[in-house]
Amino acid sequence: MTTTYNCTSDDQRTEGLQHAQRAISEKKCIVLPTDTVYGIAADAFSPLAVTMLLASKGRSRQMPPPVLIPRVNALDGLATDVPADARALAQAFWPGGLTLILHAQPSLDWDLGETKGTVALRMPDDQIALDLLGLTGPLAVSSANRTGQEAAQTASEARLQLAESVEVYLEGGFRPVKGTAALPSTIVDATSTPFRVVRQGAIELKRLREIVPSILGLGETIPEEAPAVEEAPAVEETSSIEEAGQGEAAAEPAADASVADAAPAPVTEVAVVEDSTPETVKPEATSEAKPE
Repeated sequence: MTTTYNCTSDDQRTEGLQHAQRAISEKKCIVLPTDTVYGIAADAFSPLAVTMLLASKGRSRQMPPPVLIPRVNALDGLATDVPADARALAQAFWPGGLTLILHAQPSLDWDLGETKGTVALRMPDDQIALDLLGLTGPLAVSSANRTGQEAAQTASEARLQLAESVEVYLEGGFRPVKGTAALPSTIVDATSTPFRVVRQGAIELKRLREIVPSILGLGETIPEEAPAVEEAPAVEETSSIEEAGQGEAAAEPAADASVADAAPAPVTEVAVVEDSTPETVKPEATSEAKPE
């Protein structure tokens, strides 16, 4: 049975969080507010729960959900080989509207879909979400809407789309703020070099570049450099020729070594220089964008 709790009321908030925790432990889906838009959540470590989440949205395994975490230091438990610049972005924008794609810990027993060995992590800046995450641990969370529809800004809007596929709806009012656009989080692929924005959202590119100046914006590529042109080596001049009754005469290049009215002068051989300038290598394409 689907139940909605008004989390602006202290009593309903406590009851709603407890019910949501039970639903997560039973591998069911819940809807919760975040600092960006409302999300549909499930146990990140239950393949069955994640499958139910994707089915509720009408989404395939090729579009795996991100994972919300309750604190910054949970990052190392879920990701490996975390670059220093990724940590700097997390410190600057978590909690907040930034999702980081990182290499997943290979030892974790989870199945979020076709992730290609990566995981998209975010710490939301919403107290209801953080309180629930503190009770449940990491949750697989995607925007609370059917694929192709508008993201929900209230639990009521989410219920119109997701209906009985969700056990608990936690209503916390408009997200982010009534009358503002429903912006998802900005997604940065931190497994590529340089980092790339693969979805533009709540955090602007110029703010990201204040922390990591080399980050590429959505659709940007590394400009190709023209191969350097190596100058041809100068032809070595021959020794001077001393002729009877004449001063010094400069020798011509090897292509025209004779001097009028003089014996042929020895010409130094010119070495052939092989151009070893490497070809410019185009960067490989980054990972596909991971959805909210």
